[in-house]
Amino acid sequence: MRKALLVVDVQESFRQRESWAAVSNPDIVHRVNDLVNWSRAEGNLVIWVLHAEPGTGTVFDPASGYVRLMDGLAPADGEPLLTKTAHNAFTTTNLQRLLTERGVGELVISGIRTEQCCETTARIGSDLGYQVTFVTDATATTPLPHWYAPSDLSVAQVLADPRTLRVEDVVSRTEYVLAGRFATIASTTELTGSAAALA
Repeated sequence: MRKALLVVDVQESFRQRESWAAVSNPDIVHRVNDLVNWSRAEGNLVIWVLHAEPGTGTVFDPASGYVRLMDGLAPADGEPLLTKTAHNAFTTTNLQRLLTERGVGELVISGIRTEQCCETTARIGSDLGYQVTFVTDATATTPLPHWYAPSDLSVAQVLADPRTLRVEDVVSRTEYVLAGRFATIASTTELTGSAAALA
């Protein structure tokens, strides 16, 4: 069964947000590159996904110039680069058609945010019949403010709020809800077999 690595939303938009200072995995580009190199060596498909919110004036608006892969990441010739406008990589793209055409039955998921676009893609992929591997240490997220908290809080204020969900709790919760239901949880090292992935 052929595999595809999905690199979801590892884009400059996130680094423009103040919350990036509290990101769970500042080394995500290195981790993703480990997976990309492994996938290419194995002959697996690598699919790149960007998130866009046209006309919003935010860092996710293509007009901002930030809807691009983070420095250090680059598709090779023939690797699809999709742009989505939903919280998963399927709904607003031709991802499923690409996977079907390439005979892919297993997905390896990495990217930003752990609990949002990555988790949602994993759930939908599983429901569509794909075997899903979720590589948590090749995902990243930021602290989640309580839903009643004002939207204009600084990072310091978010972190000081006892209702805030810390990044380690977000990651743990995501693994709990996916494991055994929607995905197999794996680390970069487990997949690549490379001690370099720990560096």
